[in-house]
Amino acid sequence: MSKIGLVTVLFKSDDVLDGFIKSISIQDFSNYVLYIVDNSANNITNNLLLNLYKKYNIVNVCYINSGDNVGVAAGNNIGIKEALADGCTDVILLNNDIEFEANNVFTKMISVAKENSSLIVVPKILYYDTRKVWMAGGYMDNLRALGVHLIANNPNDLKVNTPKFITYAPTCFMLINASVFNAIGYMDEKYFTYYDDTDFVFRAIKNKILIYYEPTLIVLHKVSSSSGGDNSLFYIYYSNRNKIYFIRKNYRTLKKWIALLYTLSSRIIYWLKYNKEQRIKLKMGMKDGFRLYI
Repeated sequence: MSKIGLVTVLFKSDDVLDGFIKSISIQDFSNYVLYIVDNSANNITNNLLLNLYKKYNIVNVCYINSGDNVGVAAGNNIGIKEALADGCTDVILLNNDIEFEANNVFTKMISVAKENSSLIVVPKILYYDTRKVWMAGGYMDNLRALGVHLIANNPNDLKVNTPKFITYAPTCFMLINASVFNAIGYMDEKYFTYYDDTDFVFRAIKNKILIYYEPTLIVLHKVSSSSGGDNSLFYIYYSNRNKIYFIRKNYRTLKKWIALLYTLSSRIIYWLKYNKEQRIKLKMGMKDGFRLYI
């Protein structure tokens, strides 16, 4: 029988926790443990969680205080390792800024994985507020060293409503069989956040572990609820640092140099539109991307 470890990493997440916990509480699949790894532990959040457990009758919880903001990658690893040690057959990595309205999401994820002999399954992900498609499967663009989301203006477009194997998806809601971690390892903690999921998926595909996209599974995503968005200094630094590191780590020979050249030249556009503080973070991020030890 399948046992699911639900792994989520908190960082100043109080505003989104009610909807997140409620979504879990309505599920018809009960053989799970919710592993909450808290990167910003405090008494207010602790009390909020205790009240939400009681409000929504959540009993299978393992709360882990990471002791500091160790990052998303390290936080996920803490939860994954705990889940595997507890005998979970599958892990669902899920952001806490997501919600899902159907009560059979976990059940169907397991069923889809078995029916398609897939070790990794992802749903269709919609923007929480507009219900427009945020991610309907995806692919890896090696020239840009970028995981590309498939989207469509028309929600009935076949390209976002066709179940299939894909080569990229973010880990904001992803079912992963325990055997995958034995095959390719855990998240690379050097990323801290951003590109840690791209690196994980890249390694899975390299090991011939494909991802199955199931469009009838729907998840709602409150995008960038904790990081400040794509123009924040935090995002500018880590996204650029980690892109350089990803290329250096995973690409070889001509592919590596083409991707690096494209990345460096395309930063000129960002440099021109950024203000002084943003330019400083862009420069720091790119320098540190070359300095990270592989």
